Amino acid sequence: MKQTVPIYLASASPRRREILSMLGLAFTVEVSEADESIDSDVPEEIVKTLAGRKAMAVALHHADEDCLVIGSDTIVWKDGKALGKPADDEEAKRMIQSLEGDVHTVYTGVCLARCRNGEITETRFADAADVEFAPMSEDEVDWYVSTGESRDKAGAYAIQGLGGRFVKAIRGDYYTVMGLPMCSLYEKIREIGVLVQEKR
Repeated sequence: MKQTVPIYLASASPRRREILSMLGLAFTVEVSEADESIDSDVPEEIVKTLAGRKAMAVALHHADEDCLVIGSDTIVWKDGKALGKPADDEEAKRMIQSLEGDVHTVYTGVCLARCRNGEITETRFADAADVEFAPMSEDEVDWYVSTGESRDKAGAYAIQGLGGRFVKAIRGDYYTVMGLPMCSLYEKIREIGVLVQEKR
């Protein structure tokens, strides 16, 4: 039997808030302070592990409630390594130069932590999408970095922002690239018995 329960989003990401709102979910943001360091070269495991840490850090505060906590993590994967958020504009420029005119893969992991009767059960999954960037001139790279959009984005670009003008093709879920695979998330929430209703 499906039921409506409070939902917590363990992320400060405005993109993830937007996607959950598009799903029609009423939720509360509770930012996780989980450790995001990890030693792995398997992108699916990286994002699922980090999503799990984020979700569990928040779920432990709500274990006695009947609720659902959603944690997520996204990485850009290119040439066998993860591109995280750039430390500065110079690093952002190097990242964009490594992506332009080529294909990279974006991985998003999700953890659904279901709290009920003092117990927490986890459901973890990951989704991937290939993104092809158009060739960019040095002036275009410099301009894009100068907009500041790169500064808090994995891989130094935002597909839903100005960076979208350089995305030539996507093979996979657009929302995975944005930070939360909408359709897969909806299906998993229903599978664990939580009723998804349109917020009012």
